[in-house]
Amino acid sequence: MKKKLIFRIAVMVIIIFLLWRIYRLILPGTDSDQQIQSRPPVAVEVDSIRYGNINEVRQLTGTVYPYYQYVVAPKVSGRMISISKRIGDWVKTGEVVARIDDAEYQQAVREAEANLKIAKAALLEVQSQLELSQQELERMESLQEKGLVASAELEAATAKYTAQQSRVKLTQAQVEQREATLKSAKIRLSYTVLTASEPGFVGERFIDEGTLLAPNAPVISVVGIDTVFVRTTVIERDYGRIKPGQFAVINVDAFPDKSFSGMVTRLAPQLREASRVAEMEVKVVNDSLILKPGMFAKLTVILQEKDQAQIIPNQAIVTSNGKSGVFIVKEGENIAHYVPVEIGIIGQQKTEVISPELEGRVITLGQHLLEDGSPVILPND
Repeated sequence: MKKKLIFRIAVMVIIIFLLWRIYRLILPGTDSDQQIQSRPPVAVEVDSIRYGNINEVRQLTGTVYPYYQYVVAPKVSGRMISISKRIGDWVKTGEVVARIDDAEYQQAVREAEANLKIAKAALLEVQSQLELSQQELERMESLQEKGLVASAELEAATAKYTAQQSRVKLTQAQVEQREATLKSAKIRLSYTVLTASEPGFVGERFIDEGTLLAPNAPVISVVGIDTVFVRTTVIERDYGRIKPGQFAVINVDAFPDKSFSGMVTRLAPQLREASRVAEMEVKVVNDSLILKPGMFAKLTVILQEKDQAQIIPNQAIVTSNGKSGVFIVKEGENIAHYVPVEIGIIGQQKTEVISPELEGRVITLGQHLLEDGSPVILPND
């Protein structure tokens, strides 16, 4: 009897268990709902859903370079006798900045002028002889027509005239040569006066008066900083998203409270194989002359910008299995609802939600403790 009773009890337990499992299969959410309802509410922080402007930016670093820079250097050798500019001085186009001792070059000009005078005098002499030989030839031709002179005399007069023409051409070439020599001497003399080819500030001074210079030895450098360039590098991931014409904001450590506006003007057509980066230039109008070449610069380049976008705080985004979503609390409720979302522009503090259109308030703190349907305690509660 005891064995039959035990058997019956066991069968009843099994039947009850099977009925319970069937009930669970028919109503699968009952247990989870009870678990959620049995969970204590979670204190959270919420923020509103806004519509406004949002942009995507990249933070880069670079160096400030002048719009142009050149070195004033002599084309001839000599001793430097004066330099009128020092570091930081302003120079104008064509302004004299230094002079080289020109005594030797002055003497070369005088010598070339004297040689030219000699050549011109020789030209006048041979031209006079050419006129005489021409007259003699014409006289011989006239007498030949009358039969008063022999053919040999006419041929001699013709040969003399031809030779005299050659002498005139030779002397004319010598005059041109002397003129070219004089012009070269004057050019070399002009090289002893060093002038600025473009306006700007003296960036460096390399020598002092009395220095014996060789050709092309640097004297001063001049930089133009009314406009400057900030050069930086772009990684491969952002290369296709940056184009000339995009807006940029520049900051420098020397003036932390100031920002400067710039524009992307150039992007290298290739990436460096070793580092996979490409060079980029940002043009900045430097009317205040605050930015100086060599400064370390921080750039903020705007890659994308939208108006009237649906915006939520970055910390409201929850990522799970590669998908993004947010927890929403609707008006008049204390229940968290999970909503999958499609993300657009991600800014420094705000994120654009492309879809769906959200209603209520987003949870920004405490969402890692929540599930869909979890009760919450709002800050006002």
